[in-house]
Amino acid sequence: MVLVCDHASNAVPARLNELGLNKHELGQHIAWDIGAAQVTRLLATRLDAPAVLGGYSRLVIDCNRPPGHPTSIAEVSDGIFIPGNRDLNDLQAEMRLNEVFWPYHHAITQALAHRWRHGHGRAPALIAVHSFTPVMNGFRRPWHLGVLWNRDPRLAKPLLTRFGANAEWCVGDNQPYSGREVGFTMDTHGGAAGLPHVEVEIRQDLLADDRGCADWANRIGDVLEAVLRDRLLYEVRHY
Repeated sequence: MVLVCDHASNAVPARLNELGLNKHELGQHIAWDIGAAQVTRLLATRLDAPAVLGGYSRLVIDCNRPPGHPTSIAEVSDGIFIPGNRDLNDLQAEMRLNEVFWPYHHAITQALAHRWRHGHGRAPALIAVHSFTPVMNGFRRPWHLGVLWNRDPRLAKPLLTRFGANAEWCVGDNQPYSGREVGFTMDTHGGAAGLPHVEVEIRQDLLADDRGCADWANRIGDVLEAVLRDRLLYEVRHY
């Protein structure tokens, strides 16, 4: 398997002058998936899997959106204006694609290719880790975690079953976002290639400190270890 974390960092290239934002704004969920990088690293260690982590803030360019999409380089995010993203010309947008977006996706392609070449004919699984803000647009989200998927049920369905078996957890099936609407990374590297793939979202208040990240990495790791034992997963199928 290969782990990916599209929104692992809130870093902004120095020449972009923090996009006109202050450190408080860049520390918020609009700039990155809080806690997701740490959970990804812990899972990578536990599962002995490579992990590809996005190196820059999604406000520079969102690596999980199609290039050119209105949310690819957002001018406004959760009501906060992003001065450094206003009125970009094509050259400026292309520079962000070439310097941030494509290198990240090329690294995912390389990691999957390496796993596939050395996997004794077995197709690798692709798992994305994200986190979501507890409140969005005034709505308090009840889910502890969500499983996002589009057409391929091979990982999503057993994950939903095992997560849902814990009565204390509120688990979202394509909540708080839908993998049928948002999922450039999964569709491009997983769905198009016929690889088993899924995206796991964790609520950010559960990942507020090292203990929370370790706790949820262990919980998710327990379930992933059980699901990934199914050797029938590791083949190419198109849905």
